[in-house]
Amino acid sequence: MSTPRSRLAPGTDADRAARVALTWLAEPGNRTVWSMVETHGAPETVERLMRGAIPDGALQASVLARATDFDPGRMAAETLHRADQLGARIVVPADDEWPRRVDSLAVLELDTPGLINVNVRPPLCIWVRGSWPLGPALERSVAVVGARAATGYGKQVTGDIAYGLAERGWTVVSGGAFGIDAAAHRAALAAGGLTVAVLACGVDRPYPAGNAAMFERIAETGLLISEWPPGAEPLRHRFLIRNRVIAAATTGTVVVEAAARSGAIQTMNRVLALRRPAMVVPGPVTSAMSVGCHELLRGNPGATLVTGLPQVLETVGRMGEYYAEAPRGPEHRRDALDEESALVLEAVPPKGAARPEELATRAGLALRTVLRRLSLLELSGLVERRDDGFALPRPASPSGDSPPGASPGGSPGASPGASSGREAAR
Repeated sequence: MSTPRSRLAPGTDADRAARVALTWLAEPGNRTVWSMVETHGAPETVERLMRGAIPDGALQASVLARATDFDPGRMAAETLHRADQLGARIVVPADDEWPRRVDSLAVLELDTPGLINVNVRPPLCIWVRGSWPLGPALERSVAVVGARAATGYGKQVTGDIAYGLAERGWTVVSGGAFGIDAAAHRAALAAGGLTVAVLACGVDRPYPAGNAAMFERIAETGLLISEWPPGAEPLRHRFLIRNRVIAAATTGTVVVEAAARSGAIQTMNRVLALRRPAMVVPGPVTSAMSVGCHELLRGNPGATLVTGLPQVLETVGRMGEYYAEAPRGPEHRRDALDEESALVLEAVPPKGAARPEELATRAGLALRTVLRRLSLLELSGLVERRDDGFALPRPASPSGDSPPGASPGGSPGASPGASSGREAAR
C-alpha cells in the first residue's frame, strides 16, 4: 500500500537520490513517471520501476532494458559525487530556488501524436552549473530562439534584442546552439547581463563543442542547466524534450528566423499551448529561414509580431512598465500646419511666384483668408515675399549667395533647386 503523498518527505537525501536514479531510468518529462512520483513519491516510484510494476507497457520495456545490472543507490551516489567535483548541484521542487513556472507543464496538452507528446510533464530535478539561484535567475527572463543556420539579418536582430534585454535586467535564455541561440547568449554576455543555457545533455559536456568557450563564460557569469545528469549524451530526441523547459521557465519567448520545420517552431508551439507571450520576428519573404516565423504569424492568433526590443519589452513587461511608440515617418515643418495654411502652401507654385489672388483661386479660399495664412507662412519661413508675389524659399547656397539663375531683383530663374524648395517646406 503506497504512502499518501502528504506524508512523504520531498527534498530529503532519499528523495534527491531517487530523482537522480529516475533520470537514468526514463527520459525527463515522462507522463507516467511524473504521475507516479506525484502519487507515490520518488523513492517508491524507483522501486516500482525496478520490479516492473509500471502501468505503461512501452515505458516498462524501456525501463527494464535500462535497469539491467542497475543499482539505483550506487548510481545516484556516483552521479552526485561527479556533479560535486564538477561544481554542479541538483535542484528539486522542494528547494527554494526551484523555478515555479515549469510546474505549468503539469497541464500541458499538445495536439501532436506520438512520442513527442509523451515527455511533456515538469522536470523531476534540474542540474545546475553556476552560482546564481535558479528560480530568481528565471523570474524575469525571456527566451530567444531560432535557426542554427542563421543569416546576418537574424544575428543582428537577435543581438539587438538580447543585448537590450540584458542591459535592462532581464535574463536571456536559449539553448546554446549555433546561430540564433549563440547570438543571444553572446549579446547578453557583452551587455554584462545574465544568460541561461538550457542543455539537452549533461552540464559537464555542453553541446555543440564549437561553443565550448561561450559555455565556460556562461558557467562563470550565468547558468548552465539540464534535466539530464552529468555524463548524459546530447541525443537528437532530447533537444525536443528540452524545448518544453525553455518555453515554460520564461516569461515569454522570441523566435528570430526558423525554417518551416525546426526545433524553434516546436518550442513556440509549446509557448502557445502554455498561453505565454509568443513573439515572432518577421523576415524577408524570400528567405527560407523565415518561413516558419511567417507561418506562425499566419496560423496562430496568439502569436505577436515584434520588430525590435521596444515591442518585446512592451509584451513581457508589467502593465504600463514599457511603452513601444508607433513608428513614424520623418517629420516636416508643414505637418503642424492647419488645413487652410496647408492649402495655401500647396497652391504656391514650385517655380516662380504667384499673387495672393492667384493663390486664393488655386486654394479655393477667400482672399482675406489667404492673406492671413501667407503672413503666418512667411513668419514660419515656408514662403517668401517677392516683388511679383509669394514663392517658396530659395535653397541657400554654400556661400550664402543667391543660387545661379536668380535675378538681382529677386525674380527666380530656372534654378534646378527650385522644386526642392517645396520638398524642404513639406
